[in-house]
Amino acid sequence: MNYGFADILQLFGSLGLFLYGMKVMSDALMDLAGDNMRKILSRMTSNRLFAVFTGFLITVFIQSSSATTLMVVSFVNASLLTLTEAIGVILGANIGTTITAWLITILGFKVSMSSLALPLIGFGFLFTFSKKENLRKWGAFIIGFAILFIGLQFLKDSVPDIKQNPEILEWLQHYTEMGHLSLLLFLGIGTILTLVIQSSSATMALTLIMCYEGWIPFDMAAAMVLGENIGTTITANLAAIVANFNAKRAARAHLIANVLGVIWMLVVIYPFLTLIDTISQSSGISAFDSPLAIPVALSAFHTAFNVTNTCIMIWFIPIIEKIVKKIVARKPEPQKQFDEPKYLDKSSLKYNLTLTDSLMKESKFLFKNTIFEIVAHALIINPRHIKTNEKIKDPKVANYKQIKNEVEQMYYQKVKNIYGKIIEYATIGQSTLKLTENQTKHVSEIKVANRKMVEIIRDTKELSTNISHYMKSDNEHIKKEYSKFRNKIIEVMRTIYQFRNTKDDDRKQHHETLLKLKAKAKNAIHSSNESINELIRNNLITRNMASSLVNDNDNANDITKKLISIAELLYAELDPLLENEIDIE
Repeated sequence: MNYGFADILQLFGSLGLFLYGMKVMSDALMDLAGDNMRKILSRMTSNRLFAVFTGFLITVFIQSSSATTLMVVSFVNASLLTLTEAIGVILGANIGTTITAWLITILGFKVSMSSLALPLIGFGFLFTFSKKENLRKWGAFIIGFAILFIGLQFLKDSVPDIKQNPEILEWLQHYTEMGHLSLLLFLGIGTILTLVIQSSSATMALTLIMCYEGWIPFDMAAAMVLGENIGTTITANLAAIVANFNAKRAARAHLIANVLGVIWMLVVIYPFLTLIDTISQSSGISAFDSPLAIPVALSAFHTAFNVTNTCIMIWFIPIIEKIVKKIVARKPEPQKQFDEPKYLDKSSLKYNLTLTDSLMKESKFLFKNTIFEIVAHALIINPRHIKTNEKIKDPKVANYKQIKNEVEQMYYQKVKNIYGKIIEYATIGQSTLKLTENQTKHVSEIKVANRKMVEIIRDTKELSTNISHYMKSDNEHIKKEYSKFRNKIIEVMRTIYQFRNTKDDDRKQHHETLLKLKAKAKNAIHSSNESINELIRNNLITRNMASSLVNDNDNANDITKKLISIAELLYAELDPLLENEIDIE
């Protein structure tokens, strides 16, 4: 055979050029539509049909089933998708990836793109100079699209010609005429090629070229396509190695669905191929007789198989879910220390939505657990009383120095490191991810909410000293004033608890109550000062008591306003008319 080492290098180079074009095109499409696609992925998966359609839609837009499945694994890892939703999306992605095969078949074999490719690159290159970011992305897409077909043309030219090298066909015939054993052999070749190249589209392109050049018959090419459906699942399984058990389950479900599809197809492959050939025949030429007819028939087989398999597997999603749950057992996650984040890890920084979701979950956990616990401790009440409406009794005598030290200790043990991590991840995400304007604002609001949490601890620490000191005083007037401060904060905390744990009309009602309490806190400064002045004029409190009351009146009002602002930032889906109520400094 007249095919040397230089020809092999040219073949690898052509494949590399094809893959590079595919990557540039896919990355540009991800940049153009990726964030919108991720939003769709996180919202349009309410049932199995929606999930399948979502997976199909995303893969058609970004032209990469691997990118879709990797996104799914990341979203499952971040609890943005359930396992059932993830399986549906993956099945849809299997259908979406067949569009690439049609593009290659129609534009690569039916239309000569070589004469258009270079002008397209020049056209796309002009776009890259645009000041508008979207136009630059479209320029990258056009360049990638053109490079892909240049690579495809090089691939076609670098594959050995059967007419000049008839011994290739003679050599392959030994492996294509062994019945089902040949099918299994070529299925394995398709799997291994996809695993090595890490792109089912590139393997599909190679398969189409081998058919077009007459290397392998239609049935062997179909077996390779089935192998590609198995090989493409490996990428997601590799990505899931370092993910949690749910992400591993999603990746295994992808593998199981595709393997089961391949198994039933192998049983009926010849009748199925005959049906596809009959439907896709052009000019009466059969794919079993002419290599020129194979690309269209093979693309039709690829689509028909994945659509049929999805229609079958969609009914077995609950069974697949049970199987993967048995295969991948739920391992108890190692107990994290008080000062370790619960939701933030390196995978949070992979996508915009995983970042904002993880930051929000971490902030909510910190607020509803640790901050509420610290404020309740400083006010000398049991945290469980926040969840009830029972009257809070005056606190028992407490050592104010001990309370202050305990609040400070709780800050260092449970807040400081987590607060630092939230700010760190938010800052890294803002600088490394291409956040939208709304997402940038959202992350900034989360940072503001966390800063206010730390400020609340500082204010509470000062207030707790005088609460524990004066609530055991013999002076009933000073006790009454500090009891007011205490009850004011407790009322806000109870309303926030109800606000975040109710929905619809009740939630709206609690939100309105919070806004009233916030306005009341803003107006309380003057009325409280008048009350304190009256106590001083009537010699009912000492000067030291008066000084403490003035300072702590400000502290109590600041704490209530900040608690409400945090609740709005973390839990409220704000009406634009209410946004001005949030005090973002």
